[in-house]
Amino acid sequence: MSDISAIDKNFDIGSTINKKGVKFYDAKSAPFSIHGLMYSGGIFHRIPVDVGKNVNDGVRHLNYNTAGGRVRFKTNSPYVAISVKYFSLGRMPHFAFCGSTGFDLYEGTRYVKTFTPTVDPQTEFESIINLGEPKMRDITINFPLYSSVKDLYIGLDENAKIEEPEKYSNQKPIVYYGSSITQGGCASRPGTCYQAYISRRFNADYVNLGFSGSARAEDAIINYIKGLDMELFVYDYDHNAPTLEHLQATHEKMFLAVRGANPYLPIIMMSRPLHKSNRTIDDERRMEIIKRTYENTKVRGDRNVYFLSGDDLTELCGNEGTVDNTHPTDLGFSSMANALIRLIEAENLL
Repeated sequence: MSDISAIDKNFDIGSTINKKGVKFYDAKSAPFSIHGLMYSGGIFHRIPVDVGKNVNDGVRHLNYNTAGGRVRFKTNSPYVAISVKYFSLGRMPHFAFCGSTGFDLYEGTRYVKTFTPTVDPQTEFESIINLGEPKMRDITINFPLYSSVKDLYIGLDENAKIEEPEKYSNQKPIVYYGSSITQGGCASRPGTCYQAYISRRFNADYVNLGFSGSARAEDAIINYIKGLDMELFVYDYDHNAPTLEHLQATHEKMFLAVRGANPYLPIIMMSRPLHKSNRTIDDERRMEIIKRTYENTKVRGDRNVYFLSGDDLTELCGNEGTVDNTHPTDLGFSSMANALIRLIEAENLL
């Protein structure tokens, strides 16, 4: 079978870097700015390793997936290259490889291109994106959603300037906690998960604590999250609560713990983003449990808590927003982001 790139040159990603004068820099070094990730033991991760070990095996493993990670900087280089060393790769039949494993690049809020990996498993990967004339640009590179990264190096023209990025508008990050949907499955690329849409709309920093199949609101993760210094907290782990009884026992408990430690923090609670035409009786009961937590906050006089239902989250996409009646496509994520953006703007939460 012929290589499609030999037939259609638009499929040729040009991953072989052949630039005279290219110089590589460690993305962890100044003036590059890493967001949404920590680094220790030779690998990026999202929560302290000791916390991850005390939650469940899924969180311990998925902690090393770089969902929500970003590196930001300014440069006048006419191109940006990356050289990546992976620890593990996320390969799934219903998930675009450039979303689970690739990086994508934005100039300001404008999508430019994706550093698209090859389809064959590789533990190292190089790619380059040409930007055009040499002028100062604000660059954001989004990390993969479902892969683990040991090292990332940024390649720029050796004579190019590199400066610190502009600060995010919010001093503290938005924190998201939830399931595989929160982690970003199945966005076609990292910049199309719903948190990235929101980040670009409000110039907002964020931390993605989505743990595929493993968000169960255990005490260890509740205690960690409630201690974070955050601008806004959004949580949705409905899909990962193994039973109705588990959701009932943990959902309000998590809210009360976070609220007790953060009396003035805006909190948004969401049900699973499933359109009403596809919801089962179990889905409806789960949404009622979450809604009951919300209603109880109102009885207690809490005016800084908000609820988004599956109907709100799928208003834009209807029942056409998933790949498998669970995980959103880019359309589904855009629909989720649209609901959150409307709420954040209406209530002036950022």
